[in-house]
Formats: sequence, C-alpha cells, structure tokens
Amino acid sequence: QVQLAESGGGLVQAGGSLRLSCAASGRTFSSYATGWFRQAPGKEREFVAARRWSDGITSYTDSVKGRFTISRDGAKNTVYLQMNSLKREDTAVYYCAARLSPAYAVPLSSSYAYNYWGQGTQVTVSS
Repeated sequence: QVQLAESGGGLVQAGGSLRLSCAASGRTFSSYATGWFRQAPGKEREFVAARRWSDGITSYTDSVKGRFTISRDGAKNTVYLQMNSLKREDTAVYYCAARLSPAYAVPLSSSYAYNYWGQGTQVTVSS
C-alpha cells in the first residue's frame, strides 16, 4: 500500500511560483508513473502533468506547458510540481497520483491510469 501526501499549496499572486510536493509512504516509491491532476470549483478533475519514470516520458496539458515541471527526488520518495508564471485559471485543488506497475493501454493523462491518490492541496492564484 502507498500513501501520498501533497503539500506546498497556498495563496500566490498571478505571475508567482509555487512548488508542490507529493510525498510517498508505506512502501518504496518506485512508481511506474506519477501524475498531477487538478480540480477547480464546479469543474471536473483534469490532467495537469505526468511522468513515466522508466523512460522519462513526460506529458503536460497544453495550458501549463512551459510553465510547470514535474520532477522527482528518489531519495526522499517525493515528486514535485514546479509551477511558474501562475495564472488565475490555475486556481484549483491539486492532486498527485501514482501507479506502481505498467499500464500501457491507458494514457498517463487519464485518471484511470493511477492506483493511488493523495488528498489534494489548494492552490489559489490572485490577480
């Protein structure tokens, strides 16, 4: 079993930066892939970014390309989402998700690709 815990959310002005962390516990976080999703008020959960650690394949939704970066510190069992040039439309609860085994038939941008989810961290971007 894996437990995921997000942190690093908060209130930031437009144009600012935040770094979200996703710490794993319960077993070695040698995940096949990790994803970040977000859910804004009144909207469905949407894909933000994902990385397949075996080959480094990374995917971002178009609206965050060039602004967000997903990375990992294996020694700390932690995955990060660096968010720069934040916009009001980035306001949402951000969730990290992990899958430990391959799931080639399911795209990493799909929430169905992941077995484990964190509780989320709120990011609010003010103008």
